[in-house]
Amino acid sequence: MNIRVGAAQIRPILGDLDRNREIIRKFAELGYKNELDLLVFPELANSGYNFKSREDAWRASETIPEGRTIKLLEKLSQEYSIYVVSGINERHEDKLYNSAVLVGPNGFIGTYRKVHLFMNEKDIFERGREFFVFETKIARIGIMICFDWIFPEATRTLVLKGAEIICHPANLVLPYWQKLCGLRALENRVYIVTANRVGIEGNLNFTGRSIIVDPKGEIITEASRTHEELIYADIDVTLSRDKNITPRNNIFEDRLPEAYVLF
Repeated sequence: MNIRVGAAQIRPILGDLDRNREIIRKFAELGYKNELDLLVFPELANSGYNFKSREDAWRASETIPEGRTIKLLEKLSQEYSIYVVSGINERHEDKLYNSAVLVGPNGFIGTYRKVHLFMNEKDIFERGREFFVFETKIARIGIMICFDWIFPEATRTLVLKGAEIICHPANLVLPYWQKLCGLRALENRVYIVTANRVGIEGNLNFTGRSIIVDPKGEIITEASRTHEELIYADIDVTLSRDKNITPRNNIFEDRLPEAYVLF
């Protein structure tokens, strides 16, 4: 199945939810004009990232699915017939989560809460406990967020659960992911769409270079280091279903889980 997937490389404004919703609206419209089937926004796209305190993050948080950003995403998805994955600063009861949502033309589909928290996120957010794959009309979509990338178990778990496309909202500040992304895609025979942000918040300089990689580990397209932009590519989802590396080697069938036990 051929679909068109994209990543919105944007510059959210810290704490300015109204402005960030306008940025999301603008790039969703660009996605529609470029006939995208799936569009991925960065981590914490609704709120910005580098909060000085949990209190600041709380003021910029929203509930899921009732929050205004989710309602906007639902409206845009329906209007433009597009699936959207976006990072969200989620408030749930008395807790905050670094989350991502998937919405589609028929409304809200699901939420993933970041499992592997990075640096000062540990002072603000609760960690998630599970990875999810969502069945849609275009593909089986898995989600991981930013620093999840450094744990190979994250990508492998999503693929074992059936992901054909891994959507990766990110606010990357380390220089490693773009070097490693192709390997993660190859070893799991899966498409990866990373939407990173650009700009500076306080002491953090975000690295841009949003990227789309195919199941052979090849970079299909990559964004600039510093500019807001939309990147996209046409992909054949069926390639993610072929787990053969050679005619006699299949990454699922050749696994030997009992050999991986530590004790």
